[in-house]
Amino acid sequence: MSSAVARSLRSAPASARRLPGRAVLSRARSTAAVGVADDAEPQGSLFNPTAEHYALRELCAAFVRDEVEPQALEFNRAERFNHPLFRRAGELGLLGVTVDPEYGGAGMDAAAACIVHEELSASDPAFCLSYLAHSQLFVNNLARNGSAEQKAAWLPAACSGEAIGGMGMSEPEAGTDVLGMRTRAEQQADGSWLLNGGKMWITNGAVSDTELGDRYLIYARTAGPEVKASKAVSLFYVERGMAGFSLGQRLKDKCGMRASPTAELVFENVPLPAANLIGQPGGATVCMMRNLEIERVVLAAMGVGIARRSLEAMNAYATDRRAFGASLRDFGQIQRHIAESYAEYMAGKTYLYQTALGLDLDAAGNRLDTDGVKLYCTTMGKNVADRAIQVMGGYGYMGEYAVERLWRDAKLLEIGGGTLESHHKNMVRDMSQLDAMP
Repeated sequence: MSSAVARSLRSAPASARRLPGRAVLSRARSTAAVGVADDAEPQGSLFNPTAEHYALRELCAAFVRDEVEPQALEFNRAERFNHPLFRRAGELGLLGVTVDPEYGGAGMDAAAACIVHEELSASDPAFCLSYLAHSQLFVNNLARNGSAEQKAAWLPAACSGEAIGGMGMSEPEAGTDVLGMRTRAEQQADGSWLLNGGKMWITNGAVSDTELGDRYLIYARTAGPEVKASKAVSLFYVERGMAGFSLGQRLKDKCGMRASPTAELVFENVPLPAANLIGQPGGATVCMMRNLEIERVVLAAMGVGIARRSLEAMNAYATDRRAFGASLRDFGQIQRHIAESYAEYMAGKTYLYQTALGLDLDAAGNRLDTDGVKLYCTTMGKNVADRAIQVMGGYGYMGEYAVERLWRDAKLLEIGGGTLESHHKNMVRDMSQLDAMP
């Protein structure tokens, strides 16, 4: 564990607590993941398997309570990325949670990454999505696939929050069919590369309407159609300021995740030094598949965080709200919403941490359950948020009470990092190799 994270964990409150609401409306507003409650799972449990995991959850919960939750509604309404808050996450040691301490990271595992994503998403899934694109799609990707020299050059500033990163894989006509990408890199006589094409839907592609982010890992074709598609893709490091690299457009007016900037990236004869190739030419497909596994697990963790906040909100509201002379929670229709939500939330959270604890970040081949947990938890999170709106009625429909924002944010989780349909295909294909169910 890095010294930065160790200091942050030591400074976290020993027993952070959820803020109690005094009335139905204030309670509905303030029901957030703001600390580890008295009845939280103790260290050594599935959800907090070690003392370090438990301390990390306390740190994240305190960060959410004190700094993330107060800004969430404002930045989502304004469709603005909170750059100072992102840097603050770097100061706390959260941006490199799965990176070796040698490069400024915390040296923790996939379960630790899930804890951070769960806690952040219980308050501000949009901020968490930008965190994911940086900490997993750029930082973890480079940590797993880069050379020692590349990691030493590019990871420390990313782990500290000095530089914000992202990853470019999707294109206007290449989403789920990622190997159909058209962005190309051609090797020059001196060993350098020339990059041309564009990437679409890139989280952290911009930090404002006119400014690019700092650093990206970009997938591009480096061989012609005569080469098998899975052997024709390479991975490159690209940074702001390179000639020919520009912001095509910042994509606004999204359904959800509005405080997380999404952009189009354009490459016009971008010269890349030979040292900017990550791994071997044509060898990026395995990098892509390995990183997709952890991406899908932390997206599932976001679904769990959204479900937890939504469940807390509807439970608090149903307890305090009275109708027809009785507490709302005494009505069978409401009981069904709350009970089913709790059961689905606990099932998803258990599946999530079981999968995360078995995930080797340096290996590929974990697709069945990394796809499966995302398939279940992302839809589960959306459904629990939907029930929360239904239970809270008109209040649930208003932005001030958070659950409508969580509901809108949750929809992206069924699309990004692999659509539900792609998970169906992958899982059935992998299950054909099983002799018996686990």
